[in-house]
Amino acid sequence: MKPRHQVSRAAIELIKRFEGFREKAAQLPDGRWTLGYGHTLTARDGAWVSERDAEALLMYDLIGVAQTVNDQVFTPLNQNQFDALCAFAFNIGLPAFKSSAVLMLINEGQLLQAACAMELWRKADFEGERIVVDALVRRRAAEKALFLTPPEGFVPAPTPMLAPHVDADGLGLVPAEAPAVIRASLDGETASLTREPSPPEPAETEAAPEVMAAALAQRLARIFPDKASEMAFPAEAEPSLPAPEPVVEPEAEPAEVVQPSVEAEAAAEENGNGMKAFVLSPPAVGEAEPEPEPEVEAPAAEPAAAPETLKATSAWRGKVLGLSALAALGAVLFGASVYWMFDGGPSPAGAPSTIVIGWVIGTAAVLLVGGAAYVLLDLLGRGDEALDALED
Repeated sequence: MKPRHQVSRAAIELIKRFEGFREKAAQLPDGRWTLGYGHTLTARDGAWVSERDAEALLMYDLIGVAQTVNDQVFTPLNQNQFDALCAFAFNIGLPAFKSSAVLMLINEGQLLQAACAMELWRKADFEGERIVVDALVRRRAAEKALFLTPPEGFVPAPTPMLAPHVDADGLGLVPAEAPAVIRASLDGETASLTREPSPPEPAETEAAPEVMAAALAQRLARIFPDKASEMAFPAEAEPSLPAPEPVVEPEAEPAEVVQPSVEAEAAAEENGNGMKAFVLSPPAVGEAEPEPEPEVEAPAAEPAAAPETLKATSAWRGKVLGLSALAALGAVLFGASVYWMFDGGPSPAGAPSTIVIGWVIGTAAVLLVGGAAYVLLDLLGRGDEALDALED
């Protein structure tokens, strides 16, 4: 028969550490009152207790918790495991404990997995947001540590013999964001919570790249000791470039005015074909030479379509329209055959002659539609070959 445990001093001290002592009753947001170490059953407006009485109320609250843990757990537990489960169930509530994965794993005999599952109960609703709370992370860690503390002493695991490695399966236990630090006021007539601001992120300094490069060099040197000299990043390895000297532009000298000589004027008076030659004189000082206007290329005219191509395109369209018309005619004939067989005609509906004539017309209509569809699909499938055939 499984033994029934009683709550020990370890569970009481763990709960008192995280609940905090409240001397005077305070009202909760849901209208209830709380007093002492999280006691709500008999708390009321104007009540107050001493620390001794508050501990007695806590022990009274733990009676039902201990009974539930004893009744719901079927795996034999030691005293530390029982105390940790009582502290855990007191915090999350008995309904949540009964449906938790922690209880399921314990009853399956997976005690270590159950201890790790306790750490997942670390979120709370605050100001309309469900967040990871710093105090709950610490509370779960304390309960887990108590749960994993063996009464007969720890099993040795020598470091040189059992070098630990990262367990990729347990990375989900690490919160993606820093847990929020929320403090509860233990004074006043109303129970209130305040959230401390997150610590500011460290400001980036100018030396951050150099520090990161040095850390990377040290890590690479430890991994590859043979090539440590090649991977070092000394500060003096990168020569400092001198500051560029200011460029002083020389003053522009006045251009000389070239006067044409008498021989040049005589030679330029008349050229070989009787046309007068003009001598271009250099621009005057201070006058800028006119920039040549950029040449604008005229857009190339699109080549006109060849008459043969237009003729072939018209023939293509005519073929397609003709085949479509034949297919439509076949569909009309098929509808007429159905009407002839079942609804009308010279003979009464259902007569042998009416049915035979309807079958003949319907067969012709199906052949007409099928043939037109086949030729049309063949033209569309051949593409350029059909176009060349139409051109010929």
